[in-house]
Amino acid sequence: MSEDANYFWTKDTDGHTRIGLTKAAHEALGEVKYAELPAVGDKVSQKEAFLSIEATKAVSEFNCPINGTVTAVNPALKADFTALNSLEDGVAWLIDVD
Repeated sequence: MSEDANYFWTKDTDGHTRIGLTKAAHEALGEVKYAELPAVGDKVSQKEAFLSIEATKAVSEFNCPINGTVTAVNPALKADFTALNSLEDGVAWLIDVD
C-alpha cells in the first residue's frame, strides 16, 4: 500500500503520541485478521516499517508516521485483533510513542 500517512492518525495522549488506524485504512484493508506490532521499548522511525497487517483485502507492511520509543501497545490487541476493525474513536489505536 502507498500513502501510509493517510492510514494513520496521531493524537497527544497523556504526554505520549498515540497512533491509530484511519477510516481510509479500514476501507483499503477490509477486516483485520492479524497484526504484528512493535513491543514496548522498541524504537520506531519515521518512514521505516513498524507494522504488518493481514486483512481480507491485503497483507501489508506500513511505515511509522513518527520517530520515538514505544511506551504502550493497545492491550485489547494481545489476544484479539478485532479492535482494529472498530471505527469508534479511540478504539483502533495501535501504540503510544515518546
